[in-house]
Amino acid sequence: MANTNLASAKSAKNDEFYTQYTDIQTEINAYLDYDPHVFRGKTVLLPCDDPEWSNFTKFFAQNFELLGLKKLISTSYAPESKKFKGGYQLTLFESESPQFDAQKTQTHGKIFVLEHDVSGDQRIDINDLQWQYLEGDGDFRSSEIRKLRDEADIIVTNPPFSLFREFVAWIADKKFIIIGHQNAITYKEIFPLIKANKIWLGKGFKGGATHFHSYYTDYATANDHIEGMIRVSGVVWFTNLEHGRRHDPLRLMTMKDVLKHSKHKDLREKKAFVRYDNYDAIEVPYTDAIPSDYEGVMGVPISFLEKYCPEQFEILGQMANTNIDEYNFGYPFINKERKYARILIRKK
Repeated sequence: MANTNLASAKSAKNDEFYTQYTDIQTEINAYLDYDPHVFRGKTVLLPCDDPEWSNFTKFFAQNFELLGLKKLISTSYAPESKKFKGGYQLTLFESESPQFDAQKTQTHGKIFVLEHDVSGDQRIDINDLQWQYLEGDGDFRSSEIRKLRDEADIIVTNPPFSLFREFVAWIADKKFIIIGHQNAITYKEIFPLIKANKIWLGKGFKGGATHFHSYYTDYATANDHIEGMIRVSGVVWFTNLEHGRRHDPLRLMTMKDVLKHSKHKDLREKKAFVRYDNYDAIEVPYTDAIPSDYEGVMGVPISFLEKYCPEQFEILGQMANTNIDEYNFGYPFINKERKYARILIRKK
């Protein structure tokens, strides 16, 4: 099964992936199910968007009144700053607007604002979006966009994968819902925040993969591949907003039953959990194989965080790379063989 090569996309800074409307809707509904008023009276900023093409702006504009928003702000990068392959495609929405400027549209970002009824139809929706060119290129690190960040209550976006660390630092003390790759869990800038319960994973994408619209060429051959889109595996939502699934404890078997009845043949054949060479913990290679009655430290896959319930388990650290510190204890080894990155947990 082939998937889009995120490493290549990052090195080429060609990592503009446009999220599907249904994926946004499914994720946002998880927060609304937990708290129907989570967005009420709030200013939402979409700072790494492309409003004419992105579904983030469409979703929040169409649901402005339903969510009870105070204000929606969406900004885009200048096409020149993103170096689109094959050139940037103008929309009729932009080219037929009175303020259209052929030069500015290449060098300046744009800002879209929605906060009141402009069309006169007695409702606030996508038809009331107003836009203008930004003074700069729309980079979220500019003072212009920082001011918008400071105004916002909640930030929602799919930031460039190549700038994920920097973006998380940029949103700092704001509430947010953003997309990233699950490997970001192990970043030295991200994992301490997860351990401290300041960031967690959202509801997530079905099967840990989804399709994006993109300028990037895709060669995916998965059964669920959608023609004309790219399939990316290992993508997750990062957030600091509560949702119901986060507090659902895992239903687990005892260690004896796991080793006897697990669907994973390798565990049944081993008849025991092995220990790491370099850390006093047992290796649990599958989240559904975590034993309910083990009191010691366990190393689990990073995908465990998709099912993590903070009332059920404590996160102690990670075994992810060679940069050993208070949060990371180096790659896990079993019989001198290096294993995949692991999160160290213990039952509460």
